[in-house]
Amino acid sequence: MLKIKEIQASSIITESNLPESDYVINPYVGCSHACIYCYACFMKRFTNHEEKWGEFVDVKVNAPDLIPKNNKKYIGKQIFMSSVTDPYLQLEGKYKLTRQILEKIVDWDIKLGIQTKSDLVLRDIDIIKRCKNVEVGFTITTTNDSLRKEVEPFTASFENRIKALKELKNAGIKTYVFIGPILPELTDWKEIVLQTKDFVDYYLFENLNVKGSIWYSVEEWLKAKHPDLLNKYIEIYSTKNNYWINIKKEIENFCEKEKINGKVYFHGK
Repeated sequence: MLKIKEIQASSIITESNLPESDYVINPYVGCSHACIYCYACFMKRFTNHEEKWGEFVDVKVNAPDLIPKNNKKYIGKQIFMSSVTDPYLQLEGKYKLTRQILEKIVDWDIKLGIQTKSDLVLRDIDIIKRCKNVEVGFTITTTNDSLRKEVEPFTASFENRIKALKELKNAGIKTYVFIGPILPELTDWKEIVLQTKDFVDYYLFENLNVKGSIWYSVEEWLKAKHPDLLNKYIEIYSTKNNYWINIKKEIENFCEKEKINGKVYFHGK
């Protein structure tokens, strides 16, 4: 059961630690996608929630009111929606916080990035088209919908993400796909590229991070759904090996061969 709480935020545009982003906007705290691999689960320790990550969302109901009228500070900067939540959670259909925020920053002289796993973004295509410099990306971990339901159960299907990417591209909006996390032996990143390259401008690739509590979620999932892969994952993440080095080279060679604009953001084990 998802616990929903309406809260008053003190700020909404915060400085970013992400590459290629100066500021981030997170209209919600927490996430309802319940992805087993979510790096943002570290946020739980700042929220005073007893629920598991993925089982609560705090709604910053005053978020649009926190957008400043004086935007000189942000001229020429890169603002990203969102870093530790999805700006298009199912709750966005009700609260419309992301839409209200977009309405307030649509004319700003910024580079705006939007990343989501939801085709709800199409609702706001009328506003997004008006932005001076904008790109919309979809996170895609797999083309296999059965696997998607295992690792990110409350997200849009691969098919719906494909349709949304096509519609965004047809509207003249720059698009990208974030292929991540790449799940060893399961994520067919080549297939993701081949099925989307006609309407995607560039790709980002990230490997699975199992730091902190993420490993325990991944381990439970493997034991339940893919016990044959458990030892392989332990080998990848617990021994010295070249698994990710080789995958990185393979991605780079593939992108060069297929004339794909791709960047690899792999981290250590």
